[in-house]
Amino acid sequence: MNLFKSSNDAAKRAVAEAALAYVPRGAVIGVGTGSTANFFIDFLADLRNQIAGAVASSEATAQRLKKAGIEVLDLNSVNELPLYVDGADEISPDLHLIKGGGGALTREKIGAAVARQFVCIADESKCVDILGRFPLPVEVIPMARSYVARQLVALGGAPDLRIGFATDNGNSILDVHGLEILNPIELEREINQIAGVVTVGLFARRPADVALIGGRNGVRRVEPRA
Repeated sequence: MNLFKSSNDAAKRAVAEAALAYVPRGAVIGVGTGSTANFFIDFLADLRNQIAGAVASSEATAQRLKKAGIEVLDLNSVNELPLYVDGADEISPDLHLIKGGGGALTREKIGAAVARQFVCIADESKCVDILGRFPLPVEVIPMARSYVARQLVALGGAPDLRIGFATDNGNSILDVHGLEILNPIELEREINQIAGVVTVGLFARRPADVALIGGRNGVRRVEPRA
């Protein structure tokens, strides 16, 4: 057995279970995509009769929610989303995030934007001082990928097309290597303004409100630095 993977899975399960404390009863909540979010869905199944349903950030998440007996609702039919729970690929001390390793960044960003509270759940390996070690995903309209790639090179990045992958929206992903993201809010704005970009996997303009970080010493709650 891979002991590192085993300990990471234990940390992911711990933060997923801890996130249940944030779930408002009788409400519709937003649920993200990825391995840690999957653990959250598994625990959320025990509360399926206490919530009104969930909005999914991907088709994979929608299928897992349905399998857990949780009604999946279209965001356009929901008046409010008090909570969005999701993982991250990287987390800074300001709770700025890189997300999109699973390719669901656009729908994840919409869920986070709509929600009153965004709770990020992750194991401690995702915590970094400066974002950028994990390649930054950028969802692009397919016809624009070469143009967008050139613009990302001009910003100092080395973009790679994610081969054989299309998002749930039918778009391509460019994974940008080599960035040291010292000003995530500005870079998010700059990349989002490139014609052909659907969205970038920087969650800085709308960061997490709280992060639950799992590690060898249990779960710790982290809030943005003052």
